[in-house]
Amino acid sequence: MKKIYHLATCSTCIRIIKEINPSEGVVLQDIKTEKITEAQIDEMAKMAGSYEALFSRRAMKYKSMGLKDKNLSEQDYRQLILDEYTFLKRPVIIAGDKIFVGNAKKEVEAAKEVF
Repeated sequence: MKKIYHLATCSTCIRIIKEINPSEGVVLQDIKTEKITEAQIDEMAKMAGSYEALFSRRAMKYKSMGLKDKNLSEQDYRQLILDEYTFLKRPVIIAGDKIFVGNAKKEVEAAKEVF
């Protein structure tokens, strides 16, 4: 299975999806209009190694909610991502048993190789 969790209004996600050029069988899930389920976030965390690896500290709400001053647990990261889609580091690309999280050049290049 190949799936890309993204934000349709995010110019970086749009650029990366164009670069990857996914085939017709790839599922694109806009996380704003189709919320991430508990099963999906649990699967992503299992593949990525932790919920923290999926968490974006760049989200505007990270600072506005005062989260940078808190010591967050794995359960906190999980719940924050489920409650607020902007906390998911985007895009999350799943190809079989591989996961690529975020927009770092290294991640995008590795994802392009499996597509």
